[in-house]
Amino acid sequence: MDAIREQVGTERDGEAAAETERFVLVEARLRSAATPRLRRVINASGVILHTNLGRAPLSKAAVDALAQAAFYSNLELDLASGKRGERADLVRGALTSLFGTEAAFAVNNNAAAVLLALTALCKGREVIVSRGQLVEIGGSFRMPDVMRLSGARMVEVGTTNRTRAADFEAAITPRTAAILRVHTSNYRVTGFTESVSLEEMGKVARAAGVLLIDDLGSGASEAIGDEPTVAESVAQCDVVTFSGDKLLGGPQAGIVIGREEPVRRMARHPLARALRIDKLTLAALEATLLQRLSGHAADIPVERMLRATVDHVRRRVAMWSIKLDERGVPNRLVDGESAVGGGSLPGHGLPTVLLALAGPASRIAAALREGSPPVIARVEGGECCIDPRTILKGEDEDLLDAVEAAVKSIRR
Repeated sequence: MDAIREQVGTERDGEAAAETERFVLVEARLRSAATPRLRRVINASGVILHTNLGRAPLSKAAVDALAQAAFYSNLELDLASGKRGERADLVRGALTSLFGTEAAFAVNNNAAAVLLALTALCKGREVIVSRGQLVEIGGSFRMPDVMRLSGARMVEVGTTNRTRAADFEAAITPRTAAILRVHTSNYRVTGFTESVSLEEMGKVARAAGVLLIDDLGSGASEAIGDEPTVAESVAQCDVVTFSGDKLLGGPQAGIVIGREEPVRRMARHPLARALRIDKLTLAALEATLLQRLSGHAADIPVERMLRATVDHVRRRVAMWSIKLDERGVPNRLVDGESAVGGGSLPGHGLPTVLLALAGPASRIAAALREGSPPVIARVEGGECCIDPRTILKGEDEDLLDAVEAAVKSIRR
């Protein structure tokens, strides 16, 4: 009825439609209303952790686990005793084993993990942070705002470009609860700079008897570029937090690991319940962790994309080029760079080979977005380009069909 009323209203304000056309237009309205707004897209942008596209794509194992958990599950039931269980226990063992920590649990994202750490461990007391680390992440979410919301008092030390261990030492008072290190994962400061290593911060914190909390952000399990690893943080810090849907390659989650006492205080704080994750996220996260623990990290899409060599990328895109030539779609191969994205490894590009499509770049990119499935390309050098690094396994034929349809649609 709403669709019919909208059509009648449109015709009253403009030109009346023919009866047969009217039914077609009403049907189109109904189909549009019944189509899910959240859709799967093909990421041809070359940005691996594309925040606008949901960051890390899940592995098949994670998707399968998620599907199983969608039904009734033992989310908070101990199957051995038949008594109430604790959902945090589902991933605690995998997290402590993978990262070698005393305690661990997960909340709904890393910003939540940082907020919980500051609230549970530092409320009403001082937290020392370098001025060079007062970051803003996507959506105008700023570290000083998080600090105020937690009830902790932020004490800034050093300058934007230079902070020394002595700055932290001089700022410690009986009111100090913690030193906070915030990894500047989405930008780099270069030139006349000086920063305090995590090892030096650890020494200062231990000598003063205060906590060292590390907002690690991307959470690299293994060394990649100059990104700090989780192992480096765990060796020095009392509490470490990072994202589950960045370099870990899992679902959106905030991972909390560290020493037993502060992590336990966080897990038991009332705010932890408001920030807890659901059964679907837990299932996907556990599956991702188990893949890494069992030596199958290469099956995680993010890991595969990060490790793909330029020769592998070139062979794959060369095959696409030949097939598109056969379909009458002119193209050429261009050397380029992929990006890690998601606020990880800024300035650290990954060499790639782009498929550049001949024709008006913005029109082709728009036609690709409007196709089925939608394809998210990028415009570079005045050409619409497809980056094979972020195309998942099994998406090749769908991609080629979508490219052919988009290019031919703008010729008509």
